[in-house]
Amino acid sequence: MAGLRGIKDATAIVGIGQTPFAKRLGEDEKTLACRAVLAALDDAGIAPGEVDALASFTMEETDEVELAKAVGFGDLTFFSKVGYGGGGSCATVAHLAGAIASGQASVGVAWRSRKRGSGPRPWTNTTVQLPTPAQWTRPFGLLRPADEIAMLTRRYMHEYGATRDHLFNVALACRNRANQNPAAVMYDRPLTREMYMTSRWISEPLCLFDNCLETDGALACVVVSRERARDCRRRPVYVHSAAQGLPAQHHGMVNYWNDDPLTGPAWTAARHLWKHADLTPEDVDVAQIYDAFTALIPLSLEGYGFCGRGEGGAFTEGGALEIGGRLPLNTGGGGLSEAYVHGFNLITEGVKQLRGTSTAQVPGAAACLVTAGEGVPTSALLLTNRS
Repeated sequence: MAGLRGIKDATAIVGIGQTPFAKRLGEDEKTLACRAVLAALDDAGIAPGEVDALASFTMEETDEVELAKAVGFGDLTFFSKVGYGGGGSCATVAHLAGAIASGQASVGVAWRSRKRGSGPRPWTNTTVQLPTPAQWTRPFGLLRPADEIAMLTRRYMHEYGATRDHLFNVALACRNRANQNPAAVMYDRPLTREMYMTSRWISEPLCLFDNCLETDGALACVVVSRERARDCRRRPVYVHSAAQGLPAQHHGMVNYWNDDPLTGPAWTAARHLWKHADLTPEDVDVAQIYDAFTALIPLSLEGYGFCGRGEGGAFTEGGALEIGGRLPLNTGGGGLSEAYVHGFNLITEGVKQLRGTSTAQVPGAAACLVTAGEGVPTSALLLTNRS
């Protein structure tokens, strides 16, 4: 794959597609995947037979062979899968950008299809309950991702004075944007501080509204070279920089072995992302930051350089994450209030912002940061609409 210097603005996302989102959809994951991919190709004005590259998640149940046959792709010359659940979302686009920039392919499709709302929880599979990392968490009661992130959250609150009001600011910003987005699961369900503060605990200090939705749905995007992008139907959104991050001695979610558990994979990905970019955090107009849990937002704000260590909670104050604030956030509603499909909707919302078609449009948005899951080996994209 081409070095990341070689992908700067060399490729563009030219098509996006999605199915409806709901707690329960009748169609299976393969059918949902096909619908999202076909919608993205139609959005780009590209025929299925021109697709020669694919990228998705290791947790994706629809494999390349089945998707290629069902949709009618041509010969595939590149295909990859990225691990670590939500940490892989942005990396799927990065892999396609590298393949296209290096000449291995010309039209790439990344996708994620999931029935999390009506399907099983991954951690309930008793045959894989105790892989080596889990032996240090699950026997001690950290059975779910929510339990592991709750422990990190408690430490963050203890060390830096972050409060539940700071977490509420995150939940509220995402819900407010979902209330503007007819496709969002929480479109017609406003959130108040009283609702938040009196809701049931999921894993203290994380309450119901600190946790992402459980959603059925699928999304996809189409990536081509900057030259090809000029001939597509929609305004190109360029992949300016991309990065993955897995810090030394990392231990998923809890970061047990790091010198500082609160310096997670975002910090590693961010160093690489900004090193290969012409932009800085100050140039970002809008951000789509992975929000499986509200506490990931202040951790990511610090990791990606929007504020200093321990300042992520305070950063959320004064409407900073709302439209018109310091950093408008998750403008489709994010995983907390639009849909949770392993973060892929953050990519498509970033594209909408830079096309100028979001339901909560940031005026003049020209640069958007999109991140994958903090707490696990992660990835990030810096998207722009200026070549």
